[in-house]
Amino acid sequence: MNTSPSESTASTSSARNVKVRAPELVGRRWMNSGGKELTLADLRGKVVLLDFWTFCCINCLHVLDELRPLEEKYARELVIIGVHSPKFEFERTVEAVDQAVERYQVEHIVLDDPDLVTWQAYTARAWPTLAVIDPEGYLVATMSGEGHAAGLTEIIEGLIEEHSAKGTLHSGDGPYVPPPAPETDLFYPGKATRLASGNLLVSDSGHHSLVEYDAEGTTIIRRIGTGQRGSEDGDFAQASFSEPGGITVLPDDLAAEVGYGIVVADTVNHTLRGIDLETETVTTIAGTGEQHMVGAIDNVRGKPGELGRYDGPGEDVKLSSPWDVLFVPATAEVVVAMAGNHTIWSFDPKDGSIRILSGTMNEGLTDGDAEAAWFAQSSGLDLDSDGQVLIADSETSAIRRLDPTTGEVTTLVGVGLFDFGFRDGPAAEARLQHPLGVRSLPDGSIAIADTYNGAIRRYDPTTAEVTTLARGLREPSDILVVDGGSNTGGSAAGTDDSAGEAELLVVESASHALTRVKLPKDAQKVDEGALTTKRPSTEIASGPVSLSVSFTVPSGQKLDDRWGDPTFLQVSATPPALIVSGDGGAEGLTRDIVINPELAGGVLHVTARAAACDGEPGGEIPLHAACHLYQQDWGIPVDLVDAAPNELNLDLRGA
Repeated sequence: MNTSPSESTASTSSARNVKVRAPELVGRRWMNSGGKELTLADLRGKVVLLDFWTFCCINCLHVLDELRPLEEKYARELVIIGVHSPKFEFERTVEAVDQAVERYQVEHIVLDDPDLVTWQAYTARAWPTLAVIDPEGYLVATMSGEGHAAGLTEIIEGLIEEHSAKGTLHSGDGPYVPPPAPETDLFYPGKATRLASGNLLVSDSGHHSLVEYDAEGTTIIRRIGTGQRGSEDGDFAQASFSEPGGITVLPDDLAAEVGYGIVVADTVNHTLRGIDLETETVTTIAGTGEQHMVGAIDNVRGKPGELGRYDGPGEDVKLSSPWDVLFVPATAEVVVAMAGNHTIWSFDPKDGSIRILSGTMNEGLTDGDAEAAWFAQSSGLDLDSDGQVLIADSETSAIRRLDPTTGEVTTLVGVGLFDFGFRDGPAAEARLQHPLGVRSLPDGSIAIADTYNGAIRRYDPTTAEVTTLARGLREPSDILVVDGGSNTGGSAAGTDDSAGEAELLVVESASHALTRVKLPKDAQKVDEGALTTKRPSTEIASGPVSLSVSFTVPSGQKLDDRWGDPTFLQVSATPPALIVSGDGGAEGLTRDIVINPELAGGVLHVTARAAACDGEPGGEIPLHAACHLYQQDWGIPVDLVDAAPNELNLDLRGA
């Protein structure tokens, strides 16, 4: 499939010209439906949008936010169904899925599909994948990745118009039944820090606010923000946030100079916010509020498909789900874990500039210098005893260490995107499961909030050994080191009353609590095994294989060919030896690769990007046209079978 950048359609799947009945929706249970079991027949007359997601996936969380306006605009004609298709073992549990739907305030029905039955029926290969079903029950479009809001709007409006005319559209209330809202002081808190006063400041992510507690973490002093999702600056009573995350405190002299003493990662608003506790004001200090998409030409130097190295005014740049922040004395800058595009950034409070510090925006685990490193939803930051930045790299279940002056990164614990588990021992053999927090301990070792294992783990840099400090916690997401004291609530799992006075204060997110955990004298050694993400494998032949990605430009848009070919394909493999030739990055959405016949299988990693702007095919792009980036990363398990096809076709957007 060879395409010209001047074409309005990069690729169209011929299968879309044939009417295909949508497969039935099968799973463990239905959620947000008032207890009702649903079938496609129950949804006849509605436009149905399936969102295949898993709650560990930052791209899936982006799509949840993209879908909110569609849910509101087409509430009487559209039914959105989130099909939860897990990656990690923890995500298969009933409790975890319940918590995720509640945590992310999913306001549509959800099909819990732990065994990937519906995932397979719709041939999904990536998180997220979207599928549109018309009111007569036919599958009319599929697409992978994020950034499809404009295209979905076009498809939905077209189906509403068509089926209104045919009399096959039913306008009215859908099957969504909202669950009761829990009443707790904290609601899925994310991160915490100690203020100069000794008080605690906690990001109350589910309540879209921050809470200042007394030094013991028992009494609320004040709340920052309205508690409603929003992005307003102003005083504490009128300011608003959207699922805020990491918090860092600036030195007093720097705070006096810049006018704020605290930096907050306002995750879903894609911004950094500055907080002044004295004047009780909140201001936006970086980010436009729009999400940064990989290769966006208004965000980085270079044309679409190329990373560029952004360095400029923070107020002009689009960010992407900043998850944690950390002030680094060595550079006098705030390091930002930019989970949404798998990079590490650095913000200078003095001049308000921001820059990419490390990462290529490819998702995975690759060590090296700033322009070679790969990260995967970095979610926790701290300094080690040498002033290096520790990173909880959640999707690779890894702990990384980064030089803040150069951006070079090395891995302490972790193997890759699809390897996880609960195993103590030598770091090379140890396994974590989606850690979100990391904290240096007074003895130089490192405490890890091993979130999906519900544990606090410890890495000893002198022995390169991993052990377990506490178990039985509910999604720990951050850790603070405190002195001894009475228990402040929560489960206090794994405590040892005979231990010394050193304690950890754990943000136990799914318990909506701050929990004190004493450091035991003797850490546990656990081995519950190493696991690999299990998904249905795709059979392909060894030798030459043709790889293609379908992309149909939405109506009213054209490929952004002002700088040449606006499409880009990056291909790699685990193990690397799986691909004999044809790996790497290049323009276009097709690639001929050669698969190693000496291997039995592996995982193909494919990243596709396409840039389009508002405008008519064949015409010029207007000067101030809105432009859109479409992107997706696939990790596709493959088995090599002699009689299997020698081609692999993926959909970035097919309609």
